Amino acid sequence: MGKGKVVVLEERVPKLKEQRRQRANRLLIAYIALFFMLLLGVVYAQSPLSNVAVIHVEGNHHIASKDIIQLSGVTKKTSFWKVKKAEVEQRIKQHPEVEEVHVKKRIPNRIDIVVVERKRIAYILDKHSFLPILDNGKVLTHAKRAIPSDAPILVGWKEGEAIQEMATQLANTPSSILNLISEIHYTPNSSDQRHITVYMNDGIEVSATVDRFSEKIVHYPSIVSQLQPGAKGVLHLEMSTYFKPYEADEGNDKNDENER
Repeated sequence: MGKGKVVVLEERVPKLKEQRRQRANRLLIAYIALFFMLLLGVVYAQSPLSNVAVIHVEGNHHIASKDIIQLSGVTKKTSFWKVKKAEVEQRIKQHPEVEEVHVKKRIPNRIDIVVVERKRIAYILDKHSFLPILDNGKVLTHAKRAIPSDAPILVGWKEGEAIQEMATQLANTPSSILNLISEIHYTPNSSDQRHITVYMNDGIEVSATVDRFSEKIVHYPSIVSQLQPGAKGVLHLEMSTYFKPYEADEGNDKNDENER
């Protein structure tokens, strides 16, 4: 029995050596593969292949994509792996019209920039051009444009407390109501230094005050729906709410002004 066991062990020794040799070979191959992978990674990171290939901007309506990309500081010569999202977002937020921005990196070499712009709630007449007013009350003096159609025009206003408060009121006004407004004139009088005259797109004039304007103007559609079709006049939204039709001569004068 003892001799039999010795024979079995002697037969197993070559097999154990072979298994160890195969295990060592596999380990060596793994180390070599890892080395070449690391080497390829270093070469890739240092080569133009790792540079940003696509910069995609979305969510912008008024700000040009090229301006956002320029603010980001990312170019097609920038290494994809060196782009730091937080830093890029911080640079883009320097633009006064940007409210929020999110940067996404998509392997292998694409950068997505998603922008949320501040709302343009009105335009102020400045000589022969119109300056946008943002929902935070800031006037964009560098963004002059022709007659706008996407927000009301403010006439007779100057930068100050009144226009800031008006901007706040308009920012709290639904877009569906803002689209009904053509012009808002600053018309202070002896009894109300914050009085405004609002000209609606349907030809009706609204007499109101800056205070609580957003709360009162939201009722405009329901009030107008109760008037006679084609009625023209002044809707008062000050202390009390009532509609006063134009007198015949006054109505003709108003029509002449609108035609001009």
